[in-house]
Amino acid sequence: MMSRKTQMILVTAAVASFATVAVAWTVWELSKSRSYQLFGELVTRVETLDSAVALTFDDGPVPGYTDSVLALLADSSVPATFFVVGAELAEHADLARRILRAGHELGNHSYSHQSLVFKTPTYVRQEIQKTDSLIRAAGQHGVIHFRPPYGKRLVVLPWLLSRAGRPTVLWDLEPDSYSSFARDPGLIVDHVMRNVRPGSIILLHVETPGRVTGRAALPSLIGSLRAAGYELVTVSELTRRASS
Repeated sequence: MMSRKTQMILVTAAVASFATVAVAWTVWELSKSRSYQLFGELVTRVETLDSAVALTFDDGPVPGYTDSVLALLADSSVPATFFVVGAELAEHADLARRILRAGHELGNHSYSHQSLVFKTPTYVRQEIQKTDSLIRAAGQHGVIHFRPPYGKRLVVLPWLLSRAGRPTVLWDLEPDSYSSFARDPGLIVDHVMRNVRPGSIILLHVETPGRVTGRAALPSLIGSLRAAGYELVTVSELTRRASS
């Protein structure tokens, strides 16, 4: 028969294990929450009376793919916000300048595109500042919006952004991030049109090789949004239209 002492040890170990799992789950959920963060302003969509939405693209610039997206946007005269990765920007500064010359804006998506959860303040600050410097060198003036890799943040990143008076910009629609939608351009468009609202921020990953359906969906998505009465603007313009 198991001694009382052994029973207590096993119970204590089980409670500790449960507590560890619970804490880990809480941290994981908080790091990817679309509705809450510990510090600063979190923007997933903008409360506005205007029928306006923002198209945003992550992970570029990438030669060939960014070029094709720019051509599609030019055909439709649509401005967008490109959340760029600093390491890509360092290699392809000419593409960043083209993005700006075409009337779009650049956002900061970190330098390395590594998760910024459980990183030191020095590391996170460098990820932000190095990419900010490259965006400024490309010719952007005014605000630079920041979007964390994978949308993940916990303590350090929101704290640093809040000290600088910068919001964390996420999204409320990400149709090509789910396999159930990403496999077909029509499903991507349908998902957006069923869920879009004034002030929506739409995320697409159309600048990387594997996102064929997202690029294929883009012309139809733009046409469908306009047919529904939506104006497509940059994130900066959308935030300017926020209702007081």
